[in-house]
Amino acid sequence: MSVAWKQPTTVPAAAFYEGIRQAMAVVRKSRSAVEDFEPEFALPDLTPELTEFFSVAELRFAELGTAGPSRLVLLDLMANPGTRTVKTLASLVIVARAVRHIDRTGERVMILTPSSANKATALRDAVLRAYRCGLAQPADLQIVTLVPDAARPKLWASTLSDDARLAALNPMCALDPEQPSHVKEIAKQALRHSARELFRTSGVRLWHTLDLANYKVADTARAFAEHATAPLLPGVTRAHAHSVSSAFGLLGHHFGTTLLPDVTETSQYFLVQHSATPDMVLSLHGMTPPDYRADPGTGLFHQETTPRYPRTTFDPAENLETTFYTRSPATSPAMNELIRSQGGGGIVVSLNECLGRYAEVRALLGNAGVTLPADPRVLREWSLVMAMTGVLNAIDRGLLDADEVVVHGSGSYSATDYRPLPDHAVRTVADAADLSAVIAEAARPVSSITKAA
Repeated sequence: MSVAWKQPTTVPAAAFYEGIRQAMAVVRKSRSAVEDFEPEFALPDLTPELTEFFSVAELRFAELGTAGPSRLVLLDLMANPGTRTVKTLASLVIVARAVRHIDRTGERVMILTPSSANKATALRDAVLRAYRCGLAQPADLQIVTLVPDAARPKLWASTLSDDARLAALNPMCALDPEQPSHVKEIAKQALRHSARELFRTSGVRLWHTLDLANYKVADTARAFAEHATAPLLPGVTRAHAHSVSSAFGLLGHHFGTTLLPDVTETSQYFLVQHSATPDMVLSLHGMTPPDYRADPGTGLFHQETTPRYPRTTFDPAENLETTFYTRSPATSPAMNELIRSQGGGGIVVSLNECLGRYAEVRALLGNAGVTLPADPRVLREWSLVMAMTGVLNAIDRGLLDADEVVVHGSGSYSATDYRPLPDHAVRTVADAADLSAVIAEAARPVSSITKAA
């Protein structure tokens, strides 16, 4: 029998700070030496300033309602008004590591990250919070971000872009849409080209933060919060559902469960993807995308052969949400093994399905205090709607059978939740050489900047 989720349902991430440090210690023991620079895989001692720094990373559990035989619960990871996505906690952990390195060595650190948009917003927000909480000065901690050109409408303006000095120190870049390479490849090439010379000439350590471990340890907090709020009872089946690109969050949750004492019950994991990047679902179920037939009467494409794929779609290859852009993720084998041993599955959803379920999803999320805009045209982040649509479709089609389904709310924001970054605040780069030039320019001496924004 299910149990009520204890009150209060909101848990500050700082409550699990020591748990995250424990997770880092476990990972540190098994990590191989890395070729490129990274700060020591450890966090500083928790101080009042760090507690304030982490205060926006709350985890909240809330009842949604029921679907078929399943009870639906939201794990809300979108509390930070400066991001509205799950990327907040991991970004704060990354920046806290950089702060620790700066304090211990006196060296400057420049974070370099490719992103589809949300990770860039969250890391920039974390850097700005470090300034405001007195953890670092702009002269010591910087960030350079690179996103695909298509991500421009999802970039958030902030003091980091409004203040001319901070904007120069923390440039946001977009990759020329004519460039065939991916932002991840360009960032890695720029790192190889720039890192050694940058440290020699400017004393700046360039840190490329795109490492699974950086996110895995932060996401253990999901398991810690779940265990503290409503541990899984014997005889109850629980599935954790998540819109994913690489499923870092679910892997982090599972890792967290292995660190908890006396935990014997295990959860299922359920993946939701879209047609542009469905690789994890395809790998898990050993399948290929189905063939669609066009219906000239409706203009839609239809298929009935594969229940794990949309039955109707505007375009069989549509890119529903640019947040999910990773192809053939290296995490697929680990996720496949986990789901095959503990249960779960995956499904692909379409925009047409999300729109068809939108009013239903909006009502369910309203039960949990999450507001979707009445007009879906102003929604700018579809992750949560995708997850909800995938869960509801999977339950209806008999693909997801659990007493409880915990939907990980990884991202949802509309046009009214943020100010878009203006075009003049985004640097267009054509290749790694261009990005290296931006990095070198941002790393010029900034000793005159001594006050946080």
